[in-house]
Amino acid sequence: LQRTNMLHAKPVATPLAASPKLTLNSGPPLPDPTEYRRVVGSLQYLALTRPDVSYAVNRLSQFMHKPTLDHWNAVKRVLRYLSGTLSHGIYLKKQKTPLLHAYSDADWAGDSDDYVSTNGYIVYLGTHPLSWSSKKQQGVARSSTEAEYRAVANTAAELRWMCSLLTELGVTLPSSPTIYCDNIGATYLCANPVFHSRMKHIALDYHFVRGQIQNQALRVIHVSTHDQLADGLTKPLPRTSFQTLRDKIGVTKVPPS
Repeated sequence: LQRTNMLHAKPVATPLAASPKLTLNSGPPLPDPTEYRRVVGSLQYLALTRPDVSYAVNRLSQFMHKPTLDHWNAVKRVLRYLSGTLSHGIYLKKQKTPLLHAYSDADWAGDSDDYVSTNGYIVYLGTHPLSWSSKKQQGVARSSTEAEYRAVANTAAELRWMCSLLTELGVTLPSSPTIYCDNIGATYLCANPVFHSRMKHIALDYHFVRGQIQNQALRVIHVSTHDQLADGLTKPLPRTSFQTLRDKIGVTKVPPS
């Protein structure tokens, strides 16, 4: 913030405006994109400890090759949001028998340039967020169920790695980790022992998740969209929804030590 002379900028409530959507060609191109790339590169490091800016940073990183004035204004909006939340962070405290669980979500065809969906997940140990991601999928999904199922598969891979790490650290989990997904079709597909003929194009993801569920190493449970904590990692949200979700995922004003 000091380097960009934004330390005392007027704060905003959200890091990214819900509308209009940013596109590759929105606004005139910047004559020199160096500063844009430098600031977004710094924000990528910050997103490692601030899940509330993960989606905004992921979205702005997609314009590195050809940033425009609109993109630069969006970067300055993220900086204005950070200037008002300097004391916010993830507060860690001691817990008894913490459970490992994750929230998985996808914004189907949310990119108006190429209609690729965005994955988002956040992994918790008890009430503490340990790992999160906001990332575009590899290809276009033909249905919301397919997009959500791909997101579940990515989350399952992260949980598998997390379980391996906890085992090495000598941490014993009281039960199998759980993934909460707000898409009924994807949840049913996880539980269905019969492989659906229309889903052959995602066979690898299907068998990867099914194998973990059959081995009782994973559970996938449906959760209401209103309780989906990964929603803010897949799309920009209005002010009220964003602030409510930010508190729920564990990014709060950290008490003085």
